[in-house]
Amino acid sequence: MRGVLKTGAGWSRRLGALAILAGTAMAFSGDVRADEVRADEAQPEQVEPAKVVPEAEFRIESPIMQGAVVIGHAPQGTVRLVYDGQDLPLTADGRFVIGLHRDTGKEVTLTATLADGSTVEHVLAVTPREFNIQRVNGLPPKTVNMPPEMLEQRKAEVAEITAARATPSLDLFWTQPFIWPASGRISGIYGSQRIRNGVPGSPHYGVDIANKTGTPMVAPASGIVRVARSGFSLEGGLIIIDHGFNLYSSMLHLSRIDVKPGDVLMQGQQIGAIGSTGRATGPHLHWGLRWGNIHVDPTTLPGLPPLPGASAAIAAAQH
Repeated sequence: MRGVLKTGAGWSRRLGALAILAGTAMAFSGDVRADEVRADEAQPEQVEPAKVVPEAEFRIESPIMQGAVVIGHAPQGTVRLVYDGQDLPLTADGRFVIGLHRDTGKEVTLTATLADGSTVEHVLAVTPREFNIQRVNGLPPKTVNMPPEMLEQRKAEVAEITAARATPSLDLFWTQPFIWPASGRISGIYGSQRIRNGVPGSPHYGVDIANKTGTPMVAPASGIVRVARSGFSLEGGLIIIDHGFNLYSSMLHLSRIDVKPGDVLMQGQQIGAIGSTGRATGPHLHWGLRWGNIHVDPTTLPGLPPLPGASAAIAAAQH
């Protein structure tokens, strides 16, 4: 039978049994000294002190909140790691990455299977966030609903983007600290949403960096280019980068694209320029990040340095 080691919101713990040593009563006769044990009496069994077994535990390296990229280490000896019904790839030293949805509930669970067949469950307590929700009424219907001709075009575009993410690489580009892909002013934050005429629009799944058209942009981390072309109805000029382990960057509204699908990028390599193509009200770079099908907040990446002049806005958005 497999043993199950469970943890709550903290670390994993093994419960050891305490050994109780029972002493044997020793009888003494009148002709034997009080400090002498009779030869026919049984001697107490000598028991070695119990050895302390190291705890099997998860180590989480990043904040755990709605929309976050969570990086951690599985317990030593993990042979299988499951999250939300799917097996997660592990690095040689047991590192893993997952993404938490904008609307993730109070907790999620990771389950590790160890080499001896036992399992360790680790519950992550998820910190909620408040997102900027705006309600706008009285708008013309055409500004709320996508025209039929655009809907048909959109179906083909979504299929292309989905296919590009169908086979994520097992490269370890994601393990390096990310950098900002461009400089500028933060004009849009993750999680904000508009409700137009009572109809909820899609939340803003990314961070917007406003700057002049033609401002260079770079790869925020090394990776493989999966999509690189202009003409998307919403995204305009689009580049999608595979960072490995199901983590992808998407760069939208580009005025210029300097790479092609299949290119292997180095962090900091110039890949295009900021623009206002697709559905954009002004020149800016929309940097989106996805873990599989889950949109996550790029500003939660562990080790991402502050963008000069933007740290206060980002800090406010994360609370």
